[in-house]
Amino acid sequence: MLHGQKNPNEEDSSSFITPAYGGRYTREPIPKYLIPEEGLPPKVAYNLIRDELILDGNSRLNLATFVTTWMEDEARQLMSETFDKNMIDKDEYPQTAEIELRCTNMLAQLWNSPSEENSVGCSTIGSSEAAMLGGMALKWNWRKRREAQGKPADKPNMVMGINVQVCWEKFCRYWEIEPRFVPMEGDRFCLTAEEAVKLVDENTIGVVVIMGSTFDGRYENVKEVNDALVKLNAETGWDVPIHVDAASGGFVAPFLQPDLEWDFRLPLVKSINTSGHKFGLVYPGVGWVLWRSREELPEELIFHCNYLGGDLPNFALNFSRPGNQVVAQYFNFLRLGHEGYREIHQTSQDVALYLSSGIAELGPFDLISDGSDIPVFAFTTNEKANFSVFDISSKVRERGWLVPAYTFPKNREDLAVLRCVCKEGFTRDMADMLLGDLQHAIDYFAQRPDHEPQTGGSSFHH
Repeated sequence: MLHGQKNPNEEDSSSFITPAYGGRYTREPIPKYLIPEEGLPPKVAYNLIRDELILDGNSRLNLATFVTTWMEDEARQLMSETFDKNMIDKDEYPQTAEIELRCTNMLAQLWNSPSEENSVGCSTIGSSEAAMLGGMALKWNWRKRREAQGKPADKPNMVMGINVQVCWEKFCRYWEIEPRFVPMEGDRFCLTAEEAVKLVDENTIGVVVIMGSTFDGRYENVKEVNDALVKLNAETGWDVPIHVDAASGGFVAPFLQPDLEWDFRLPLVKSINTSGHKFGLVYPGVGWVLWRSREELPEELIFHCNYLGGDLPNFALNFSRPGNQVVAQYFNFLRLGHEGYREIHQTSQDVALYLSSGIAELGPFDLISDGSDIPVFAFTTNEKANFSVFDISSKVRERGWLVPAYTFPKNREDLAVLRCVCKEGFTRDMADMLLGDLQHAIDYFAQRPDHEPQTGGSSFHH
């Protein structure tokens, strides 16, 4: 064969050459808002999207989010293997449905359900959907009571603290319920029984009490509200119940404060929602809602669908949703057990208490809370500071930390704070690094005595 002549038995190797990164695909802008005429090789599409996402913050340094940012490899593998399972297809995936039932029964036991039968509850996309299901049941039950008494049922209201998560405002707007908010006042940042009963009347469908405020991590006193409502109901003949928003505390209190009465041990607690992807330690998004008994879930809210060959009772808002988060929740229950959850959350709380005390010792900060309820705390600046919380949030972000700065709601808009959520994956060493970076920020502003503190610009979304 002559030099340079191609062997007819050899294939053209050029057709197998893949550019190391993206070749010609990276010489031109990739369409951002229109579907391109032609697609990309999978590796190139992966590289382009992965690198764009580098601009996101590092989730492990995100002290703003309550959402789980770390799971074990085995959990990730299980989730990957069950991505394709639709939670609603219970007839197609009966074992996934069985696992959901096991999880709700485990939660019912954890929350001291009085029911000896199967638990009444379900998984949801997140705690917001779970909260709305609980709220809908309250409204339907209230309306049935009013109609049975021959009274009008056109002006329902719901009582809650101004510190509720925004999903409750959304619920009231979508379902035409008057929200009655108890504002903050002075050093009172949460709902109290005394303030709650002032707003309750015969049209109140329920009182929402929070186990773990997103503003400062505090528990509201569910037992105190329960006892006050028991007395009020006896005096008036009303039947005002409680829904507990335990988005965070539902997976913390049973392990760290087991003697605290906030759950179904209290007679007026009719429903509870929680978020599995917060301190339930599952990647987003999965929530749970449970009712005290079958009687608390109105039959009118349950749809019996002939779906894919089987009768499907359903009371969630979403039909198509992934089953893999439910599988991951069950993995955590089996993998960790009661002691595992306790140890993880105790560690997180120990780190929160260590970090909050360290911040208090820096000098220019005062604690609003310390992390002794859920491992979340808030702090603000004092007269020693020539900077604002917004300055600090921006400064530590230069080091990768995401520490939100925001103002409190009505009647305490004058108070601006920073908040730290300590969860699994945030270690004592990382707390020391954050303390060091906070000290560097203090020193930076100390060298600039004429600095004008930033105001506003809240980076908080509760």
